[in-house]
Amino acid sequence: MTSPETNVIQFRAAEQLLEARDPRGAVTLLDGVLEAHPDHRGARLLRARAYFLQARLRSAEEEFRWVLEREPDNAYVHFALGRTLQRSSRHEEARPHFRLAAALDPRPDFVEAAGFDSFEPPPPGSTDLGN
Repeated sequence: MTSPETNVIQFRAAEQLLEARDPRGAVTLLDGVLEAHPDHRGARLLRARAYFLQARLRSAEEEFRWVLEREPDNAYVHFALGRTLQRSSRHEEARPHFRLAAALDPRPDFVEAAGFDSFEPPPPGSTDLGN
């Protein structure tokens, strides 16, 4: 069993490896972190990104879905899952995740992926649903 300090060091090193485009090395470190802390959302998300960069799309999808089960309002994870499904040629499955990402956070890349020209959330307290 590794110490908590070792797990933090491994997690931070995995972040750096992913930044340096070494997803395989990142996964190796994250596997150890997740062995000790299987519910660590940050490590799961980082491992999902590493799997995506390795084109291990099924593994990436599983990790992104794991995080979404626990954080259903995470726009980035919806977007990343959408990209994973899109890259797997599952465009119809990707579309709702892109739309949710844009609705949760109208960043230009999320809006573009959703296929919206633009997106303005309704003002707080508005009852207009666009009908």
